[in-house]
Amino acid sequence: MSRQREYDESDVRVRPGRRGSRPRTKERPAHADAVIGLVIGVDRGRWTCLVQDRPVIAMRARELGRKSVVVGDRVGLVGDTTGDPGSLARIVRIEPRTSLLRRTAEDDSDKIERVIVANADQLAIVTALADPEPRPRMVDRCLVAAYDAGMDPLLVLTKSDLRDPAQFLQDYVSLDVPYVVTTSVSGAEEGDGTDGLADLRARLQDRMTVLVGHSGVGKSTLVNALVPHAGRAIGIVNAVTGRGRHTSTSAVALPLADGGWVIDTPGVRSFGLAHVDLDRIIDHFPDLAAGTDECPRGCTHDEPECGLDAWVANGNAGPAGPSRLESLRRLLRSRAGTSDEHSAVHDQPDEPGAPPLVSDPAGD
Repeated sequence: MSRQREYDESDVRVRPGRRGSRPRTKERPAHADAVIGLVIGVDRGRWTCLVQDRPVIAMRARELGRKSVVVGDRVGLVGDTTGDPGSLARIVRIEPRTSLLRRTAEDDSDKIERVIVANADQLAIVTALADPEPRPRMVDRCLVAAYDAGMDPLLVLTKSDLRDPAQFLQDYVSLDVPYVVTTSVSGAEEGDGTDGLADLRARLQDRMTVLVGHSGVGKSTLVNALVPHAGRAIGIVNAVTGRGRHTSTSAVALPLADGGWVIDTPGVRSFGLAHVDLDRIIDHFPDLAAGTDECPRGCTHDEPECGLDAWVANGNAGPAGPSRLESLRRLLRSRAGTSDEHSAVHDQPDEPGAPPLVSDPAGD
């Protein structure tokens, strides 16, 4: 007589899946206990965050996915946030941003937007009046980027001891862009009132300001003067190419003694604006914006059928209307990647083979 064995669940072997047998859930931890820090530097996959006046080194949590974490971001941190040597925290979330400075490639080869800095409220466009030569087209594109990001633009003109700024400023009078004029390091003794630093400090006080410009224009020199302990490397301008030598390699936020922050960025060779909406630029020209109601659908505001011509001709934009309209169209052309004759003279092309969207591996 055969015996029939009784089986129970312990006799059944279950092969776990490749990802284990742990049940999956779409719920993610809320990290209610995360502390808030300010990202002040990024270096090789590590983020330096300021938490209650102490620097904390952190890494990105996997749950952030492809979200970029940039200088100026306010982030939630968990883990070891003591800032002790060898400690490492995790960035688990990015707090809502108040502004976002972005750029894209200048051609159609790359549609991806690059986030440069978050939560800044002022964009300081640094350009040298000489050595290297100023590049109005680059300045125009930075102005458009500032308008798009909702940031206040500020022109910072360096090396005024080498050339009078009056001629350069003529193109920006109708835009009402505030400006500061500074000298070279050797042009005046710092603190004697003639170097322009006092005026610049007043413009930066209690604000978070991003410094953007080509290599060699003097960004790092200004930063070292504003923040003496910064120690930013300073390069020279090549006498043959007229380009600055690469020095700064990454963006960094530095506190100012009188309040506020200054963010030094690597020198840039291109500032693509494919992501910018025309309406965002025109919104910064309230005296002209109402005239666009008479434009045909899809008007680029730089074509014969544009309704702004009649609007300005009828005096609706005031005495400064014609010059304001020309300034608007100059900015619109810079967004489209085209340049007028004046810009083409001063804005030389990048070196052959250079990628269309890069920070200079470093910049002054």
